[in-house]
Amino acid sequence: MTTEEPPTGTRADWLADRALRGLIGTLMRLPYETRVRMMGSALRRAIGPLAGYRKRAEQNLALVYPDMGVIKRRQIAEQCCDNFGRTVIENYSWQEFGKKLRDTKPQGDGLDALSDAVKSKRPVLFVTGHFGNHEAPRQVLTAMGHTIGGLYRPMQNAYFNDHYAKTMTSWGGPVFAQGRRGTMGFVRHLRGGGLGTLLFDVAAPGPSLPFLGHPARTSVSAAEIALKLDAVMIPYFGIRQPDGLSFQVEVEAPIAPDRPESMLLAMNSRLEAQIARNPAQWFWVHRRWKNRGRSA
Repeated sequence: MTTEEPPTGTRADWLADRALRGLIGTLMRLPYETRVRMMGSALRRAIGPLAGYRKRAEQNLALVYPDMGVIKRRQIAEQCCDNFGRTVIENYSWQEFGKKLRDTKPQGDGLDALSDAVKSKRPVLFVTGHFGNHEAPRQVLTAMGHTIGGLYRPMQNAYFNDHYAKTMTSWGGPVFAQGRRGTMGFVRHLRGGGLGTLLFDVAAPGPSLPFLGHPARTSVSAAEIALKLDAVMIPYFGIRQPDGLSFQVEVEAPIAPDRPESMLLAMNSRLEAQIARNPAQWFWVHRRWKNRGRSA
């Protein structure tokens, strides 16, 4: 029998985790739609401002949209925090979330490419960003019979990550934490015709590529994996609808094989187009442009 090592972190991390555990535990006792709305409100009205999330979102919005008025930036930052809260509790409620998405039909130019790849047992690598709810497409495609593995980046707060990771690993295909061992497991899952997904829009070791008009460190591992395995690289997105509870799932045309940097530039463009249509649904809280200072 093996025993997992307990997570470690700062006392501030521990206290933040205790508060979030308490809130999540309380909300999970409520009806699904009520808990989703209340978690969104909690992040928008209380946690977001207190934790500095709203401020960071406003700073990033000012960087990308310098001509945007202060009031508009505040509105988008608040909506971003609301979407953040809803996404967190939806993913903790993965069974009910799946039921809510039961009648959601994916659409987009990538569906034929997906079907062809599955028939020919060619690997498929889905790529997406922290936009809307990034788990919505995996939920919908899993319900259609696909087994989709994942590669995720553990959160900086190890205490919170200890239980949040279970929202990804409790259903669907195998999910691996980033790192040499996890990446090897993810590649083994893809090899021979597997399907997998990863998020690419966080600051990570790699070249500085333009994103929303500013250079941002970007990992090219997604493209490198796709090229190595001759996998079809398909962007997909879960777009929250105006009711705040339902989603549109878009499976876009594949990214053409090319140099890794060029493939990630193309992926950046796909995400930028989604953000232009629904700016409040991207996770402006991320320190995406770290090279521009600690607050960005």
